[in-house]
Amino acid sequence: MFARTIRMTFIAAALVASPVFAETLAIDGQVAVKASGVETPQRGASMSAVEAKFGAPANKTGPVGSGAQTPPITKWFYPNFVVVFENDKVIHTVVVAG
Repeated sequence: MFARTIRMTFIAAALVASPVFAETLAIDGQVAVKASGVETPQRGASMSAVEAKFGAPANKTGPVGSGAQTPPITKWFYPNFVVVFENDKVIHTVVVAG
């Protein structure tokens, strides 16, 4: 009985001590969820390919950063999504509430 109590105490301590992680991406106070049916640029596409396919963005920010440690990051804003570039390649797209 005593051994069982000790064992259960160690198991409970291990469960309480184990780390729990969760990550939520929020941009400008909105949770980013990709809506179905919204076509976005593919990862790795160039700036010129994105502009040729989707037209000129409504707004641009950046580039922010320079050099090997902090490559230039640029954002292009379209009505239904935001495209994030590293150098001149797409690294991420976020569908926004339209």
